[in-house]
Amino acid sequence: MKVPFLDLKIQYREIEQEVLPMVTDAMENASFIGGPQVSGFEEEFASLCDSKFCVGVGSGTDALRFALMAVGVGPGDEVITVPNTFIATTEAISQVGAVPVFVDIYPDTSNIDFFQIEDKITEKTKAIIPVHLYGQPADMDPILDIAKRHDLVVIEDSCQAHGALYKGKKAGAMGIAGCFSFYPGKNLGAFGEAGAVVTQDDEIADKIRMIRDHGQEKKYFHQIEGYNGRLDAIQAGVLRIKLKRLGAWNRSRRENAAYYNELLSEIPGVTIPVEADFAVSVYHLYVILIDDRDRLQQFLGDKGIATGLHYPAPLHLQKAYAHFGFKEGAFPVTENVAGRLISLPMYPQLSKEQIEYVAESIKEFMNNK
Repeated sequence: MKVPFLDLKIQYREIEQEVLPMVTDAMENASFIGGPQVSGFEEEFASLCDSKFCVGVGSGTDALRFALMAVGVGPGDEVITVPNTFIATTEAISQVGAVPVFVDIYPDTSNIDFFQIEDKITEKTKAIIPVHLYGQPADMDPILDIAKRHDLVVIEDSCQAHGALYKGKKAGAMGIAGCFSFYPGKNLGAFGEAGAVVTQDDEIADKIRMIRDHGQEKKYFHQIEGYNGRLDAIQAGVLRIKLKRLGAWNRSRRENAAYYNELLSEIPGVTIPVEADFAVSVYHLYVILIDDRDRLQQFLGDKGIATGLHYPAPLHLQKAYAHFGFKEGAFPVTENVAGRLISLPMYPQLSKEQIEYVAESIKEFMNNK
């Protein structure tokens, strides 16, 4: 049996009859930048996130960068986040001139350990970026409380958490801004690069609209130097079509995760994901921890099962951040998790038979170690 890590072809076939007329309409009307598809998506996604505003941008990285700029984070400032995330989180910090400051994670959820945040706050700290990793929200109440006490802003990296819940609240709607990626493989994915920022704040929304469009308030009148970071109309149209299905797709992901949990919990040596009691995860990724991870990945690959590693090298040990001088052992929980994690196939259309095959293959590997 072949089990792909992600099958976007199945998803496309499900929506093809809606996508093709939308693309044809865009071509016939030469409607490529802005317009009703973009504004329609912004309105609908803001509603999904229980937010007043959504501003579509070119990518999740743009969303993070523009949100930091809009709240006034800049050269010399410090922003607290985690080292077990995709580099886009810290790229955005560095690219506005600020410095990422790392905090270790909880071993069970792999999200930020809020108990360590206050030890990293200095007079230069301006913001905290919790990452809702793998589709599960971080523990936001204590993070927001710390931010309030120290007059900091909280920007949620929700790039993997479309529709996730924290104590009934939508991921992205609790901080001053929530940042989303619509990279094709995400729970809500475009047919290319795309992103968005959601916020309740009128001023921040206006600033991001200006930043994404070369600093213009109106055409050819530039208040600041901005970026070319707009969401294009065809991507917005695709997202609107998929958005109608996101709830059902997320429920399927949760059902798949529950079935994985049922089967894998019986296998000694396999640590299954922990869903915190305050969270409803949308399982962008289903990540287990296991010793001898690399041999397992090879074994599964030989049996036709594709897997991923999210993320095998923590940011503090990446060459890109060698100038910070971190050594192994700086963030021990992150490093331990990075050496043992493996992401199993996870998408809404994954069948029970495929999940059973994956679980049976892992059991075979463990029994023959």
